[in-house]
Amino acid sequence: MCGIVGGLGLGEWPIEPMVSAIAHRGPDHQAHFVDGQLFLGHTRLSILDPSPNGHQPMHSTDGNVVIVFNGEIYNHLDIRQQLPPANYRSTSDTETLLHAYQYWGIDFVKRLNGIFAFALYDRQLETLFVARDRFGVKPCYYICTENYFAFSSELKALLPVLQDASINEKAVANYLTFLWSPGTDTMFKDESKLEMAHVLRIQVRGGKIQKSASLFYQIPFDGIYTLESELKLIDQCEELLLRAVERQLLSDVPVGFFLSGGLDSSLIVALARKLLPDRKLSCFTIDAGAEIAEEGFANDLGYAKWVADHVSADLHVVKADIDIVRDFDQMIWHLDEPQADAAPLNVSNICQEARRQGIKVLLGGSAGDDVFSGYRRHQALNFEAWIKFIPVPLAQLLVNLPVSVKMPFWRRLKKVLSETVVPVERRLANYYRWIKEEELTKLFSAPVQERLSGYNPTHFFESYLNEIPTEQSWLNRMLYWEMRSFLVDHNLNYTDKMAMAKGVEVRVPFLDNDLVEFACRLPPRLKMKGSETKYILKKVAERYLPRDVIYRPKTGFGAPVRRWISHDLSNVIHEKLSGVRLQQIELFDADAVGSLIRRNKEGAIDASYSIWCLLAIESWLRQFTIKEKSTIETAYTKS
Repeated sequence: MCGIVGGLGLGEWPIEPMVSAIAHRGPDHQAHFVDGQLFLGHTRLSILDPSPNGHQPMHSTDGNVVIVFNGEIYNHLDIRQQLPPANYRSTSDTETLLHAYQYWGIDFVKRLNGIFAFALYDRQLETLFVARDRFGVKPCYYICTENYFAFSSELKALLPVLQDASINEKAVANYLTFLWSPGTDTMFKDESKLEMAHVLRIQVRGGKIQKSASLFYQIPFDGIYTLESELKLIDQCEELLLRAVERQLLSDVPVGFFLSGGLDSSLIVALARKLLPDRKLSCFTIDAGAEIAEEGFANDLGYAKWVADHVSADLHVVKADIDIVRDFDQMIWHLDEPQADAAPLNVSNICQEARRQGIKVLLGGSAGDDVFSGYRRHQALNFEAWIKFIPVPLAQLLVNLPVSVKMPFWRRLKKVLSETVVPVERRLANYYRWIKEEELTKLFSAPVQERLSGYNPTHFFESYLNEIPTEQSWLNRMLYWEMRSFLVDHNLNYTDKMAMAKGVEVRVPFLDNDLVEFACRLPPRLKMKGSETKYILKKVAERYLPRDVIYRPKTGFGAPVRRWISHDLSNVIHEKLSGVRLQQIELFDADAVGSLIRRNKEGAIDASYSIWCLLAIESWLRQFTIKEKSTIETAYTKS
């Protein structure tokens, strides 16, 4: 786990500020390599072979290939067995990648089971390859112009070479709609995200940059399901889960675990206990406090303690010590993007405590909901059979009932009922929205409204369905949406950024290659049976965990955002989203934003997360587009 940065095409690269911007990702070693127009930089968090033999940039024996790599390849020892015998200088997976490339070419990425973003330069071909893992666990941003190409693990490292800082207004609309931005869009028009399972091929020809992209893996939602019996599939699921956890325990440094007390993280810990019956298991959980109830969540601390006792693990309870006024800007700086969620702060606190105790690697339960179906919006599919029979006047009457939208049940019910008259694909896509389309449009200034005319962020979801044309199950279609957007562009992004800010690697057993392939072949009825989500996962968990841990209402990894908006952040809202400040930003209509804030305060609408997102965008603009950004970076790096 590390930070990578570099590029091709510039005569002279600003190496020091680019590498320094990602120093937090690799506190154990920093180095760079320059060869003419090529620059490759690396900051190392030593996990496998922490000796100098594992340092990067790493060169092939013949000196023809050089690589910088961020991530872990869990099957790299198996890959070594498939390669011709060689004199390896290290036990690191990075060296395995070099040998694999020289034997198979860039198609070797199809064989990797792991999390990665890497840049590999072939001197003979004069070609730079940049790749991102199947499911986008590791981030990668890039700039590609006619004259140069630059890439990095984090957007902030590219600021020294960003020549056009124009704001991408479509991305702003995306963040306000979903609280994150799907696809390649970032807040800068000239900076893009490398999409999951893609390889970029970069060359300089005639003094100009040539870029081509190729997809090396497609999540196999194709409507073909296994015909095995339910019991046999439960056995297979257990076997694959055990194998996934075993693979991801690979480490030369101490490994710990997230343990929220929910099904997914609890099952990972229980499986680890079976694999490691005599080893100490260090688990970390958040004490969210009583305030979380107003968000529709429960404090999971009691369940986390129960699971820890059940599997004889050491549980370290981390207080949700969040001063949101103090921590807000720093969170946005580390995220690189104006994501509107408080969960990153919990990740940060847990990783800080883990690192304090000498643990560099944490396994967590992320992606269990996305692979096996665990969200309330999946349960909403049960309404599809009869939702078209609800008279529109009745639906509108219920939507307009004067009931507080801050009550979780009514908030969710109104969201379902407000979508009764739209096509099914639009209705299901709208479950990802946090603001109605008409409300979103009003927030923008007149010039921005004109430029965004006709743009609808939910079209991303409808376009993604074209990638899986033979999949007819709406549950599987939604799971594809989760993995293709919400998981990669939101959950995995904030988990990586906040963990790496503390020098901790987070691994995701639920995204093991074989386990995902298995889940895609499962009949949908074994993912959600009636309204029981993650059905097959719960049947596996029955072999390891108490039933009351497995079959309890779903909670979340959240924070009291609505209370923060109403109380803690009220002065910040007044200062940062005032008419004067918004006129400086020139993106938003001050009157519309003011009206949104006022109606939320009165309880007429639930716009807390939209206001949170506006604050995030303002914070991002202030930090990433001002001359003092280098000072901000230095302060955060040292904190």
